[in-house]
Amino acid sequence: MTRQSVIETPDDAFDLLTNIWLKYQVYSGHLWARSGYYQQSGAFGFRDQLQTSQAWLLHAPEKMLEHIRFNARHQFRKGTVLHWWHPITEQGLATNMSDDLLWLPFMLNRYLQETANFAALSETIPFYDGGEATLQEHALKAIEVTLQRFSDRGLPLIGEGDWCDGFSALGLDWKGESIWLGMFLYRILLDWAELLSRHSPEQKPDLAEKYCDAAEKLKAALNREAWNGQWYTGATRDDGKPIGDPSAKECKIYLMAQTWAILSGVAVGERRQQVVQAMLEHLEGDNGFLLLYPAFQTPDENVGYITRYAPGLRENGGVYTHAATWGVMALAEMGLAADAMRHFRKLNPILQVHKDANRYVAEPYVLPGNIDGKDSPYYGRAGWTWYTGSAAWLLTIAYESIAGLKPVQEGLKIDPCILSEWPQVKILRKFRGAEYHITIKNPEKQCGGVKEIRLNGKTISGNVIPQQPAGSYAVEVTLTGREGNRRL
Repeated sequence: MTRQSVIETPDDAFDLLTNIWLKYQVYSGHLWARSGYYQQSGAFGFRDQLQTSQAWLLHAPEKMLEHIRFNARHQFRKGTVLHWWHPITEQGLATNMSDDLLWLPFMLNRYLQETANFAALSETIPFYDGGEATLQEHALKAIEVTLQRFSDRGLPLIGEGDWCDGFSALGLDWKGESIWLGMFLYRILLDWAELLSRHSPEQKPDLAEKYCDAAEKLKAALNREAWNGQWYTGATRDDGKPIGDPSAKECKIYLMAQTWAILSGVAVGERRQQVVQAMLEHLEGDNGFLLLYPAFQTPDENVGYITRYAPGLRENGGVYTHAATWGVMALAEMGLAADAMRHFRKLNPILQVHKDANRYVAEPYVLPGNIDGKDSPYYGRAGWTWYTGSAAWLLTIAYESIAGLKPVQEGLKIDPCILSEWPQVKILRKFRGAEYHITIKNPEKQCGGVKEIRLNGKTISGNVIPQQPAGSYAVEVTLTGREGNRRL
């Protein structure tokens, strides 16, 4: 195997988790074994392993493309997909989960940004129920299905659940709405509008224009219908009652709608500050961001099985690690380095076990799927280790959000968000056939903002390294400063 990308920082626990244990968990546990101490499965989850496959982008992106093709073969001709399936038998479960199918266009775009291999869009892939289409057509079918599932208010319907499986009864009558899904779809629409106008094998300016128009209307609807004056609601039930609203006794605020309001670009201006403030004030716990607060206290057949978990357990007011990693990502997106690193460290099992092993309980070298929240008598207890896609996301966040190495179509963008007390960060990053030995120097104790980039001793313009021929390159980055090494 070729050399893997690595990071060197002044934080030994950060380096150990990022360079060794997250990768081990990603490949051995979630992609290959597809099993763990708390869940014996063996099945492929359409959205689960597809998200995890992004870890291959750091050193073997062709393996991510293999997984994308694999997923596309488990899509139906109409555009919906299997929620999960077992290899060999190919038997799986088709559901009305509303987000599964959208991870195909989202992760395909991630692959294209990394590799610029737009020829992959023309590959022909069979459908699960017969027939075939190009990979691009597979992705577009998923988007088109979702655009047909909208409420009268202009928001996407939640169906049997969105990212949160536990909201399993919110939309059984196809009236309940998902705010997070709207934000996720908004980002996908904009990304694919650009792809279709610039890099599609068949130029589709009309479809690109349609997606831009749909995105604009969706953003307006989200800011009009989902903003409650303090933060974004999370969803609505079939009867119209909001979830994640301050008017409720339970689940007054829902993390996913806040993080993705920032990550998608739906929240703009002062609202971005308000959203982050709400996250830090209402959802920060000892072990990261709670998924929601306060927890549901009694089962509710109109919400779903999330309410049948004990308060503070798993999705019901616990730290659901997958969602909490996006909290780190959102803080870094805002340039809040101290907040982002504090939350990264709260998720780091090495540090949590060092702090209180008897309370944490779980292994010190692997991310848990969840950690009990404030409403649990076992607050701080971790569980559901190994079999969680959060490992791939935290690995991605370490490289793209903290170290700030972000693949874009033009090349490798450098936009760090590090602690001001870190004098330097070193990264070995493989990108489009080249190997970059990057040193981020921080002589003025800043947390971000690129002053200068030197490629093999020569200054380049801007903060994007253009694609280079195969070879090894020395990159020296000097920071200039950014307001953000503080808590809001």
